[in-house]
Amino acid sequence: MTQPNAAAYAEDSPAIDHTSVLVVDDDAAMREFLEMFIADRGYRAVALGDPEQAIERFQRERPAAVILDMVFPGRMDGLDALAALKKIDRDVPVIVLSGHGSSATVVQAMKLGAADFVSKPCDRANLDAPLARALKQRRLRQDVATLQRELESQTLHSALVGHSPRMAEMQELIDRVADTDTTVLIRGESGTGKEVVARAIAAASSRSDKPFVKVNCAALPAELLESELFGFERGAFSGAIHHKPGKFEFANQGTLFLDEIGELSLALQAKLLQVLQEGEFARLGGKRDVRVDVRVIAATNQDLDRASAEGRFREDLYVRLNIVSIALPPLRERRQEIPILANHFLKKYSVLYRRRCIEISPAAAQQLMDHDWPGNVRELENLIKRAVMMGSDTPIRQGIARAQSPVASHQAPVDGRQAAADSRRFPVAVPAPGSAETAPQSLKHISRMAAREAEREVILKTLQQTRWNRKETAAMLGISYKALLYKIKENGLDKA
Repeated sequence: MTQPNAAAYAEDSPAIDHTSVLVVDDDAAMREFLEMFIADRGYRAVALGDPEQAIERFQRERPAAVILDMVFPGRMDGLDALAALKKIDRDVPVIVLSGHGSSATVVQAMKLGAADFVSKPCDRANLDAPLARALKQRRLRQDVATLQRELESQTLHSALVGHSPRMAEMQELIDRVADTDTTVLIRGESGTGKEVVARAIAAASSRSDKPFVKVNCAALPAELLESELFGFERGAFSGAIHHKPGKFEFANQGTLFLDEIGELSLALQAKLLQVLQEGEFARLGGKRDVRVDVRVIAATNQDLDRASAEGRFREDLYVRLNIVSIALPPLRERRQEIPILANHFLKKYSVLYRRRCIEISPAAAQQLMDHDWPGNVRELENLIKRAVMMGSDTPIRQGIARAQSPVASHQAPVDGRQAAADSRRFPVAVPAPGSAETAPQSLKHISRMAAREAEREVILKTLQQTRWNRKETAAMLGISYKALLYKIKENGLDKA
C-alpha cells in the first residue's frame, strides 16, 4: 500500500519518564560505564547499542534525556539518529559523545539541536554538569508547558461557559460526567468552543495528569489518518522505515479528543468501534493487537442523526459515542456572554502582544451585541485580536460592517438597484464609450461584476474567519468542498 510518509507529521507525545535516561553507544564497555554513572545519580538507564532500536524505544517510553554517540559503524550514524529523535520530540535534551578530530560533526549536531557535547574518552566529572543541565532543562520545560495548558484551560473555560442559565446547565453536565470513563459527544457549530469543553472535561477527570491527545479527523486524508490514529509497523508501506505508535497509544491512560468525528470514513469508523468496544486494535502492518485504556471524547458540527439515517455514519458507532451528549449553543443564542468573552480576549491579547488594553466604544459594543456571529467565539476572538494589535476598536467596527454588508448582497437577488449599490462598494470596470460593449451589455456586465466581487468578498472573509479551513468554509457557505475550491481559483484567492 502506498501512503504519504506519516512520520513527517507532528505527533502528541506520551508522558515523559523523568526517571530514565536513554544511552545509545555501540561500545559495550562505554554503555556499562554510563549505566553505572546514571544509576549513581538516581536515574534508570536504558542502554542500547543500535540507534534504530533506540529510536523505537524512545518513541514508546520517552525518557527524560539521551546520551548519544556519534559513530556507529555499518549502521545509521549519530547525526541521523539525532535528527530522528528531534523529529519525534524536538524538546528532548540530547548530549552527544564525540571522539577526537570530530569537531565538524559536533558543530552539525549542535545545529540539529543537541543540548551539549562531551569528548571521548570521558569520565564522571565531564558528564556530571551536562547531564544535570539536561535533566533540569527537561523538567522546567515540562512544568512551564503544564502551567500554560492549565492556565489557558481555566481562563478560556470560565470565559466560554459564562453565567447564562443554559451555559450553567452545561457546566453542571460537564461536572457530572467528567470523573467517569464514559464517551462524550460534543455538538455545536464551528467556533463554539468544543475543544475547550473537551479539555475542561479531561482536566476535571481522574485522568487529568495523563495525556490529552487531539486528532482533527478532517485535517488528514483517510489513509494517513488511519496511521495517525492506530500507528504502523516497520515496512507497512513505502516510507515506514521504523514502527510508529498511533494516537491511541500516546493517549493511553489519558484522553483522546476526536474533533470533526463526522469526517471519518466508514472503514475507520469500524476500526474505532472495535477500540471502543474491546479496548484493542492492530497497527497498520501489525500481526498482534495492541491494548489501550483511553477515554474518548468526540466533537462534531454535523447532524449525526441524519448522517446515521443516510448511511454515512455507522449507527452502532453513533450509539456508542452518544452515551452523553453536550450541545454547545451558538454565540448568537447567548448574547449576554459576548461582553464577558470580549473582555477575556482583550486582556489575553493585551498581555500576549504587550499592548495597552483598548477601550471599546459604545457604538462598537452595540455592533458586537447586534452581530449574528456565524463564526461564533472564534470569529469574536479574531476580531478582538486584530483590535488589540491595531490599538483601537476600529477593526471591530469595520470588520463587522464588512461581514454584514457583503453577505446581504450575496444572498439577495441582483437587480438594477442592488447592482448600483454594489458598484459604489466594489471597484467595477466600466467600458469606455465606443468600446465593443454596448450600453445594455455594460449594465449587465456591471451587475455581473458586482455580484462576483460580492461573492469574492464573502468567500475571503469566511476563509479568514476559519483560518483558511476550506471544509469549514464550505459548510458555512452552504456549498460543496469542490465548489469552494473552484470558486477560490476562479476568484484568484489561491494566490492571496
